[in-house]
Amino acid sequence: MRNLSKKALIGYPAGIITGITYGLNPLFGMPLMNNGAAIESILFFRYAFAVVILGVFLWLTKQSFRITAKQTAVLLVLGLLYTASSLFLFEAYNYIASGLATTLIFLYPVLVAVIMVFLGVVPSWPVWLAIAATFGGVLIMTQGSSGESIDPVGVLLSLGSALVYALFIVIINRSKAIADISNSLLTFYALTVGAIVFLGKIALSNTAITAGIEGGAAWLNLIGLALLPTVVSTASLAIATRNIGATKASVLGVFEPITAILVGTVMFGEPLTTNIMIGICIAILAVTFMISVTKR
Repeated sequence: MRNLSKKALIGYPAGIITGITYGLNPLFGMPLMNNGAAIESILFFRYAFAVVILGVFLWLTKQSFRITAKQTAVLLVLGLLYTASSLFLFEAYNYIASGLATTLIFLYPVLVAVIMVFLGVVPSWPVWLAIAATFGGVLIMTQGSSGESIDPVGVLLSLGSALVYALFIVIINRSKAIADISNSLLTFYALTVGAIVFLGKIALSNTAITAGIEGGAAWLNLIGLALLPTVVSTASLAIATRNIGATKASVLGVFEPITAILVGTVMFGEPLTTNIMIGICIAILAVTFMISVTKR
């Protein structure tokens, strides 16, 4: 067995951490939504707390906050993409089970491969086979155990979240403008954009910023959202993408649906139907096959 390179030793664990921590979104988000907190408020505090945590870290480690105009433009796009991904996911929770919604985002590795086609990187036959199998798995997943279809709005919102997340990964991997920016600084500015967007959304609505956010447990959930599925997940994603590439990093997101389904089943009593299990297995096997057979 060949020794793993330094980049692999850094990138693969980072990718695994990304999947696990992003799959914890329902653990912290669902209790807040069930208590009546507005999605805009949840995501604003999630991003604002994350920005403060990262800002303190950058200040303590004496890293510069300076960026160029070109870098600002790229970071703005990254921030808007990450913001849209979070918004679509939390909206999906209103229509379908949180575990299923988070699992459907696992389509993003396949979407990354498709996007790469438009960038001149044409996938081989194993990739196309994985794409077909994964969509088949998703089709099975979105059917109820008794043949009753799951709300298509929730499915579309989850797929939208997967698409913008895939674009986020590709830009991090391909953009030369931000190649010299540290992972922490990249995450800091991307999340700052999100915090500003959600604050503006709250300002334009009639919702009180802290409506439904009451008690210590609610604030602990917000801190949990800021720390694990936001700061840790985004930073580790950047590390993995830069060290092992966009496709391999996204495939390690296989730990995301597993985590999300376990959280939904154990913590919230969500049904774990045969169709969902079969669909998840097909999607996971298809994407794992894609990366193990190809050498890109």
